[in-house]
Amino acid sequence: MESVIGFLNQIIWEYLLVVVLLGLGLFFSIRLKFAQFTYIPEMFRVLFDKRAVSAKGKKGTSPFQAFTISTASRVGTGNLAGVAAAISVGGPGAVFWMWMVAVLGGASSFIESTLAQIYKVPEKNQYRGGPAYYMEKGLKNRKLGIIFAITITFTYGLVFSSVQSNTIRLAFEESFDIGKWGMGILLTVIVALVIFGGLKRIAQVTQIVIPVMAIFYIILALVVFFDNIAQVPEMFALIFQSAFGFREFAGGTFGGMILIGIQRGLFSNEAGMGSAPNAAATSEVTHPVKQGLIQTLGVFTDTLMICSATAIIILFSNQYTDTNLEGIQITQLAFETELGAWAAIFIAVAIFLFAFSSIIGNYYYGETNIEFIKKSSANILVYRIAVLAMVMFGAIAEFGLVWSLADLTMGIMALINLFAIFMLSKVAYAALKDYTRQRKKGKDPVFYQDHLPGVDGMEYWRRDQTSEKES
Repeated sequence: MESVIGFLNQIIWEYLLVVVLLGLGLFFSIRLKFAQFTYIPEMFRVLFDKRAVSAKGKKGTSPFQAFTISTASRVGTGNLAGVAAAISVGGPGAVFWMWMVAVLGGASSFIESTLAQIYKVPEKNQYRGGPAYYMEKGLKNRKLGIIFAITITFTYGLVFSSVQSNTIRLAFEESFDIGKWGMGILLTVIVALVIFGGLKRIAQVTQIVIPVMAIFYIILALVVFFDNIAQVPEMFALIFQSAFGFREFAGGTFGGMILIGIQRGLFSNEAGMGSAPNAAATSEVTHPVKQGLIQTLGVFTDTLMICSATAIIILFSNQYTDTNLEGIQITQLAFETELGAWAAIFIAVAIFLFAFSSIIGNYYYGETNIEFIKKSSANILVYRIAVLAMVMFGAIAEFGLVWSLADLTMGIMALINLFAIFMLSKVAYAALKDYTRQRKKGKDPVFYQDHLPGVDGMEYWRRDQTSEKES
């Protein structure tokens, strides 16, 4: 099974996805005039500006809650175990390619999340949306939407959840000597308590957990950073030299370094993969671009801040050179080396919180796509049981198999979504122009269907649906 998965990964990643992911990221960046950088102040304004919510404001989640739901999925195993795995396999230069995925992927993330808002649909006291919806309504291709919905449900709801539980189990074995079956049962029960509570409870949990644990983790990384401030120039030099070094060319590891850096970068920040738009669509905003900007900020938060914090500590400690360590074990020992024995225990607790929040965010992505295929309480029940089964499976499975399967499924998912957002990118460009025009006039931008002549499928944004926005 591992051989077959490895062969398929080679075809998808080495021959297709690396070129498509970076190429489209650069293309989108140029077309958007690098809005992922020039609009950074606006990102923060929108994130905390209560005026971003419409006067209706009783449906869906706030922009900040949608940000934390998507960040819940982004911030997790990829930030701690994934970064360590990238450095151990690809060397320090892999960090640079993780950065590149985030820098260029910020543009892809903006487009996919803006499209998710444009084509979202109201449902009871919330909204549904994401790639499956903009494939159906924007591309007029429901079949492709169903294929994507199935792929993301399997990838996030099932496979990625097993990756997260696998990492939690390894961390707790290392620090607390808790058996894999005991950890699996405990984690499965806790996840069940949350996912049977619905979207609102997911938003409430992630809104509290994500900011607290991310800030605390970054603070510790900064402590290590300033404690080793004299080595910082050397560290960055090592990253850039390794990213383009002759040693990597001569040793034949250059391609592998790029590949592992991009794989782990995409796993962590999800830019262009089609996952975050599912959370972006749930937000109540007066203009789709607002949520596009917020989700772009999420990519930078994940990779340029949290992943970089992990990389800094690992490189300072030099633990990545130990061939007997894997994934989260490298991060744990790196923290222990820099901060003391208590740090390994902190990482075990941190990975539990990071990975648990990712499982919750991943679960929602699957649920919203199952609803897209067919609304059925029976289907949701079966899906919830399957999620719990995969959480348990991940806790007892082998490290290599779980990660290889995750690479395969997320590669397929990303290719489908990148095709869709490329075909619909003109709609996102037009929405950004409309937003910019209103901001230049000093307005807090609002959006209606007639702002984009010739574009249909935007049922929520009809004036009769959104007449209260300007009040």
